Amino acid sequence: MTVLVAAGNAKTLWYLTRGTGVVALLLLTGSVLLGVASALRWHGRQWPRFAVGDLHRNLTLLSIVFVAVHVATTIADGFAPIGVRDAFIPFLSPYRPIWLGLGTVAFDLLLALVVTSLLRIRLGARIWRAVHWLAYVSWPVAVLHSFGTGSDARFGWLEILGFSCVAAVSLAVVARAATGGGLAAPRLGGAFVALLVPVLLFVWYQGGPGRTGWASRAGTPKTILARKTTAGPVLTASVQEPKSFVASIQGRIKTAAVGAEEDVSFDLRLHGLPGGAARLVLRGRPTRRGVSLAASGASFVPRTTRTLYTGTVVGLDGSRVIAAVTDSAGQRLTLAFDLTIDEQTGVVTGAVTASGTSGDGE
Repeated sequence: MTVLVAAGNAKTLWYLTRGTGVVALLLLTGSVLLGVASALRWHGRQWPRFAVGDLHRNLTLLSIVFVAVHVATTIADGFAPIGVRDAFIPFLSPYRPIWLGLGTVAFDLLLALVVTSLLRIRLGARIWRAVHWLAYVSWPVAVLHSFGTGSDARFGWLEILGFSCVAAVSLAVVARAATGGGLAAPRLGGAFVALLVPVLLFVWYQGGPGRTGWASRAGTPKTILARKTTAGPVLTASVQEPKSFVASIQGRIKTAAVGAEEDVSFDLRLHGLPGGAARLVLRGRPTRRGVSLAASGASFVPRTTRTLYTGTVVGLDGSRVIAAVTDSAGQRLTLAFDLTIDEQTGVVTGAVTASGTSGDGE
């Protein structure tokens, strides 16, 4: 039970890390867009300038919260060797040092924004404004971090999400350059860079995170790569047709008279791999040792594949019942049930041993 709880907690932390990272990127993108809108002095009837500024500030604060949760769950997850030090000091982690380090830089810049905002009166507007503009650097750094070390970097949905964020900010910067004041040359240069960066990012992505083997090239420790490699066959094996296994069973026995004969049915649950359920039906005349078999039926459905096996009972010796079952693909199993029956309660316990061959005789 302890292992199951630990696995569940690890899985929860894993999804929290991924989810908060994606949400933080979206919030940071929205904050940057609103920052550009404020610089453009954009407003509307329903959105006065102070409302745009308030929303920009609140989005930034919310993004910092999600980044903090993202960092905390990454450290607590324990899958990768990432410690508290790596959350504040960049490029020292043994796990993807460059790309994780970029995330650390983004986090440090956001922390600097929070600290200077709290000390704004003492620091003065000039220093606060300089740090505030420096905090905008956290957005492109966070984008590179998400592509470089994110576990979903090669999934289509993250590609669309990430490049959509980049495109939105690039277009906003171009609009700022086109409508802003000042010299024409710097504005044209800014617009050119804003259009060039997404192209360079896309080219880098296609040759980097978008290609197979990026985990190794990004600096993932060999121990983690080996862990992922060995995990593959285990997951595959869990959905293969069962060929041999031993499992404990528990269920109930029911009897019903059918003329001069008697039906005895066993409804059984298997515990442990492959899991699932089995049913045995014996029809015959009652004897001192049980039932003199006249007809029978057997079925088995493993939990791992949900495949239906059907067949008959081929052996009956006291509390030992042997059934031969086959699925639609010709996979044959011999199931040997060793049953212990509580006649007062009708509860059945015991074990089942399976052996089998495929339909082609392998």
